[in-house]
Amino acid sequence: METVSDVAVRPGEPDRRRRGITSVEVLCAVLLIAILGQTWLQSTLDVPALRTGATVFVAVCVQAMPFLVLGVLISGGIAAFVPARVLRRVLPRREGAAVGVAGLAGVALPGCECASVPVARRLIGQGVAPAAALTFLLAAPAVNPVVLVATAVAFPGEPGMVIARFLGSLATAMVMGWLWARWGKLEWIAERALRRMPDIAVGNRWRTFAETARADLVDAGGFLVLGALISAAMGVLVPGEWFGVLGEQIVLGILVMAVLAVVLALCSEADAFVAASLSALPLLPKLVFLVVGPAIDVKLFALQAGTFGRSFALRFAPVTFVVAIVCAVLAGWLVLGGVR
Repeated sequence: METVSDVAVRPGEPDRRRRGITSVEVLCAVLLIAILGQTWLQSTLDVPALRTGATVFVAVCVQAMPFLVLGVLISGGIAAFVPARVLRRVLPRREGAAVGVAGLAGVALPGCECASVPVARRLIGQGVAPAAALTFLLAAPAVNPVVLVATAVAFPGEPGMVIARFLGSLATAMVMGWLWARWGKLEWIAERALRRMPDIAVGNRWRTFAETARADLVDAGGFLVLGALISAAMGVLVPGEWFGVLGEQIVLGILVMAVLAVVLALCSEADAFVAASLSALPLLPKLVFLVVGPAIDVKLFALQAGTFGRSFALRFAPVTFVVAIVCAVLAGWLVLGGVR
């Protein structure tokens, strides 16, 4: 497997790699154009709907960006400075108990969805039971303090959303771990994912930190912009009555928000602000959106298929989707007290 040090330019050699334009650079360019041309834009596009959409877009981005940056910095630090053997040493030998510890380890060792997949791959490569590694894969991006604080900020006055998200996400991770321990088979995982991975050399750790944080910020920043645009468009183009229908048809609302979480593929540090902007929806469908998204979405499916193999992803992803919905609904009924 190619590492950061493999692709780094050797001393004395010119850098011949072609650098593409990233989503963060596009976002900066768009914001710069908007700032310089705001007077012209206001006079030309003086439409109430556009002003409302722009307000929602900017609000989502500004609120979510600090948590997104903090999350990718923590993710880069874990990838560079926390060897997988640390978690392996604290895990119990019994697979069932190891699943519980790995789930709680997601609180202490946070990471975004994109970073959790290679970390789980490294854990398996260093001898950790796959059930525990997969539990950590699902728990780290969903129950860490950054995500929970972001959820509290996005839903002021609704502490139950934070508790329900924590319980629903932790239950999803642990149930999937126990299901794998009972019925999972190693032959479903690609052979390349079972090979032992070398530790990162001490001299390469800061480079790994910078590259991991940069890559996660580029990926997550692009999805944040996309999510904010869709959120703004839904607030302007979709009639409020439609969300009212989803609120009245609670089963339909849950299914629609679950599918939306898979398609939007938002970063877990930013998804709460998008969910909170859909003010016409009850809390339960929003909770399903927040629990399903970090567990399985289109980018996670692609990452899992590329890392662990298509056979694994085709089995793991659909079951995770169903388990996440069930755990979110149960947590919502327990903590939020119904469909409000």
